[in-house]
Amino acid sequence: MIKKIFALLLASAVTQAAFSIPLEELVPAHAARLRQNIDPIIETQFRNTSLQLLPSDNNLSQVVNSVMEALGPSVLVETLYLYNKPENARTNVNTWDNTQKTGIYNQLLAISSLAGIQYYSSNRGAMRTFFETSHVIDNPNTKNRLPDPVHQTPPAFLSIYARQKDLTFGDNVYQYNYTVTGNSIYFIQENVTALTYGIIPVIGRNNLRTILAVFDCGDSLLIYAVSMAKAASVPGMGERVTTSFSNRARAMLTWFSGRADVFFGK
Repeated sequence: MIKKIFALLLASAVTQAAFSIPLEELVPAHAARLRQNIDPIIETQFRNTSLQLLPSDNNLSQVVNSVMEALGPSVLVETLYLYNKPENARTNVNTWDNTQKTGIYNQLLAISSLAGIQYYSSNRGAMRTFFETSHVIDNPNTKNRLPDPVHQTPPAFLSIYARQKDLTFGDNVYQYNYTVTGNSIYFIQENVTALTYGIIPVIGRNNLRTILAVFDCGDSLLIYAVSMAKAASVPGMGERVTTSFSNRARAMLTWFSGRADVFFGK
C-alpha cells in the first residue's frame, strides 16, 4: 500500500506552474454554503464509510481513494473550510502567487505550532487541548527533536516524522508526507505507533490517515481535510473514537486558519 501511494504522490507532484482554481469548480455543490457561512462543513461516518466532500481534483482524488481503498476505514470524518484572504493578498483566479504558495507550505510544516491547539469538547462542555506536545524528530527510533523545516522553494515531495502527544490517544510518532502540485499543497499523516485509549488498544500501527489539502481560489483558500481509521472493535469505543475524530478535524482547521493568519499578517 505504501509503495502504491508513494507512486501516486510522485505522479501528482510533477513540476508545473502554480495556478489557482475557482471555488465553484472545486466544490460546486458546496461553494455557496462555504461563502455564506464561516463554519466548516463536516461529514462524520461510522462503519459504512463513503466520501461526500472530496473536491474535484484528479490528483487528490486518486490519492484519497487509494488510501481509503487500501485502509478500509471504519471511521471517516471529512471537512471543508473556506479561508478568506485579506484584501491586499487576493489574486486573480488562475494564478497562485509563488510567494503565497511557499509561505503556506512552510506554515503547514510548522509542526511545533500544533502544541497547545484546542477544540470544544461537547462531552465536557468546555475547551480542551488537542496536542499537548508536538515536534519534528529525526526518526521513529532515536526520536531526536529537530526544528520545523523551512524551504525557500517547496520540494515536490517531502517526508518527515513527528512526535505528538494528544490527550485522547497519548504520546505517538507520526509520519507526514507532503506533496506540492501546480494547484495544491497537501500532506498525509500516518500513525507509526499504535494508538491507545488508556490501556485499551484502539487503532493499530499505520491504521490512521489524515489528509489535509489546501487549494488557492484567488480571493480565498479552500481547505479539505479527511481523517480515516480502521479502529478496533471495542464495545463502547465506537462513538468515542468518532467524536475524537470530529474534534481532531475541527482542531486541525483551527490550527491551519491560525497559521494562515500568521502568514497573511491578520
